[in-house]
Amino acid sequence: MKATYLEPFGYSCRFLAKQLDVASSTLNRILKGQSGVTPEMALRLSKAVGRTPESWLAMQDNYDLWQAKQNINLGNVHSVSFEAA
Repeated sequence: MKATYLEPFGYSCRFLAKQLDVASSTLNRILKGQSGVTPEMALRLSKAVGRTPESWLAMQDNYDLWQAKQNINLGNVHSVSFEAA
């Protein structure tokens, strides 16, 4: 978000937070990866900077999945067969 919507236009986190009608600390946590984009925030982002709310949520889901892949050990997880007996 920083590289696409803030830095190229010289906008600060505080400025964008004001446009989103949220506390700058809320937006800052999202930008730092400490909080995720919620459905409510996706609606705000969609109205303020564009893209659909669904695209904001999809980006968050993709990031969350990437994070999970970095941290999970699936060595003890086994496939389940659902074939008819």
